[in-house]
Amino acid sequence: MALSIDLKGKTVLVTGGISGIGLGTSIRFAQAGARVIVCAEQPADGVQVQYYRQQMKVYTDDAIYYQVDLTQAMEIQLFADELLQIYGKLDVIVSNAGMNVFDTVENCNQEKWDLNQHLNLESHWQVGKKMKPLLDRADQGVFIIMTSNHAYSSMKGCFPYNVAKAGLLAMVKAMAIEWAPHIRTVGIAPGFIDTPGNQKWFDSFDDAEKARASTVALHPVKRLGTPEEIGAWCVFLASDYAAFANGTTYLIDGGRSALMQD
Repeated sequence: MALSIDLKGKTVLVTGGISGIGLGTSIRFAQAGARVIVCAEQPADGVQVQYYRQQMKVYTDDAIYYQVDLTQAMEIQLFADELLQIYGKLDVIVSNAGMNVFDTVENCNQEKWDLNQHLNLESHWQVGKKMKPLLDRADQGVFIIMTSNHAYSSMKGCFPYNVAKAGLLAMVKAMAIEWAPHIRTVGIAPGFIDTPGNQKWFDSFDDAEKARASTVALHPVKRLGTPEEIGAWCVFLASDYAAFANGTTYLIDGGRSALMQD
């Protein structure tokens, strides 16, 4: 018997939902019938927001977008207040917004450290804490935190991004312990996903195609993941099929972590 996930009547917030993994996640939730709300830092008339609206038009006539700077706690609070007034509750939050902040331990300056900590670590806590009253109004709220395979193993030159992503593993556990049983908290740690952000990293090498091919070769599946595949995991974890999942972060990396690198 085929399994299907129907999220009609559910309201979902995806932070950073207009590009990369966030866009793939927004699309998957729309395909499942949910009302999708997204936020990002770009202005509403920005190119990426317009592209997001075009992609979502296939699935919904109501592509809801808010401009929010998630490094600012007050903006998150005002956003939460507005969502509470308009929608009453959120059934699912995918706390996805973030960016690559890559340097070395020695060369990283305070500005980079602070940006990384505010966006890649603290913002997930602030979103969860300030949006919790909306999740409390759901039958069972689900808070999904997007971390990274860098939380488990990393590479030279990926500091302090890897520090923040490792911290999110503990955040998932802490929220799961304190907010259950009414709210489930789970994490997803994607590996190399075919996103503009990863392409930018490949482009930093002298030979981008060679760098990409070398990375692909490290994966037993011999390809990179897609944003929609990570989005599908989010949909599954938000569904009743995953109702016993709480406090766990799922590493989705195409088997790269299973293969010894020599």
